Amino acid sequence: MAAVLELIAGSYEQVTVGYRVNTDEKEWTAAADFTHHAHTASISAVAASERFVVTGSKDETIQLYDMKKRVEHGALLHHDGTITCLEFYGTSHLLSGGEDGLVCVWSTKKWECLKSIRAHKGRVASLSVHPSGKLALTVGTDKTLRTWNLIDGRSAFIKNIKQNAHIVRWSPDGDKYVVVVNDQMDIYDLQTASVTGTIKNPKRISSIKFLNNSILAVAGDDEIVRLCDTGKEKWVCEFKAHETRVKAVDSFMMEDYCVVVTASNDGFIKMWKLYLKEELESPTLLGEVNTTARLTCLAVWKPSSVQQTTEEPAAGASSSKELAQELSKMKRVRIATEEVILEDESKPKKKKKDGGK
Repeated sequence: MAAVLELIAGSYEQVTVGYRVNTDEKEWTAAADFTHHAHTASISAVAASERFVVTGSKDETIQLYDMKKRVEHGALLHHDGTITCLEFYGTSHLLSGGEDGLVCVWSTKKWECLKSIRAHKGRVASLSVHPSGKLALTVGTDKTLRTWNLIDGRSAFIKNIKQNAHIVRWSPDGDKYVVVVNDQMDIYDLQTASVTGTIKNPKRISSIKFLNNSILAVAGDDEIVRLCDTGKEKWVCEFKAHETRVKAVDSFMMEDYCVVVTASNDGFIKMWKLYLKEELESPTLLGEVNTTARLTCLAVWKPSSVQQTTEEPAAGASSSKELAQELSKMKRVRIATEEVILEDESKPKKKKKDGGK
């Protein structure tokens, strides 16, 4: 049976476009499914969960689109300035970062802002949520990398990186993370919070995506997408993806192969078939679509969630155990000042001391 999926792209022309992909044939086709023109300025960020597609813009709003009902679902107004980054955690939460230095945590149930964190002096350039949902990393124009305890919204660790990083990403297993400054990627180990390796790209990096826990797809200010093995700290494969520079890269897994999705300034979105084996070979083109728009950002929507995250990471003994292990690791990272990080889910702190009046 064909997989149901859509390619979602934001553009300079203020429009979000959705293309439904037909995976039945050998050559995949993408047919225009919807356009969403809710913004009054260019779109700067896009993210997709099982139910919603969200877009951020220079118009200071986050617009919601309900993929189930196929209708606009309103706007989130909290940031002052451009929305710079958006990321869902599973289906339960959305995190947004902006030019105003704020990181907001939203509940997708009622779309209320649960926490508003003053994250950076200057803009939040990028954010990434740990697979456990308990931590987030942010980088900003104040030349810092910050680790956040998402339970209480407090800063757990601040690292001065002496340069303005513009991308940060956790690996899928959450044991390492990558920080990008211009054309350079620093790979950090969670346990030591120190750089284990550095890889340079020939051009300034525009987008990165972990295809699995070691292989990272890297797009820069040229037409080439390069694949890097973060464990071996070397480039393992590269291919010409577009005629002009690649603006964004995303991916998802099919049965036995990975699909790398690329979007370019030339308006094309392309899908590439890649087998993640020991010796990587250049991917083959599965299909493409010309949006005729100047694309700025990209997301893949799948109704059966691409992310294997649960809404309540601390439910069930195994997840609690894993979280405890995660936290014990963090002691070595000098960020375990809040050891009650797990407790506050089961033990309400100082609740109803005054008799609940």
